[in-house]
Amino acid sequence: MRIIEYFSCDRPAYWLGEIGKSDWSAGQYLYQLLYENKLGDVAGENPKVFMLTDQDALLSFCTYTQKDDIQPTVLTPWIGFVYTFPKYRGHRYAGKLFREIEDLAKTENVADIFISTDHVGLYEKYGYEFYQVMRDRNGELSRVYRKQIYDQHNHDTDGHTAGGGSL
Repeated sequence: MRIIEYFSCDRPAYWLGEIGKSDWSAGQYLYQLLYENKLGDVAGENPKVFMLTDQDALLSFCTYTQKDDIQPTVLTPWIGFVYTFPKYRGHRYAGKLFREIEDLAKTENVADIFISTDHVGLYEKYGYEFYQVMRDRNGELSRVYRKQIYDQHNHDTDGHTAGGGSL
């Protein structure tokens, strides 16, 4: 298994087709945004789509973006469009994608990552905590989860922890 990023992979057309096989309406929406090259229009600059693959099989995917369906908000960045194909569920494959994103977020000095969802009991398995209920773009209530990547208050201006270790 390996994790690849859609915008920097060597076969985006192939992987777009695999995303399009999702049986989830939000997965189909992501497919359409990617097909029309409009993900950045709704998700902000430099969106990323991470995919967990096994050879030519797409097991799971999600996005890492500035914005998600909770708008307007100052909260950023977001993990969104989290999907694992049915035959691969139950193996915590999404967690592999989350760890990849969390590692990237650390390099970007991100303090918190957010997820908007209707699920209860799923993201808690990966260390995300319920943050608050907010309204999405359609005015519907959504649960927002947060994971602290690092504590900004325990870092000095040189990017080192208060104890002297580096990030």
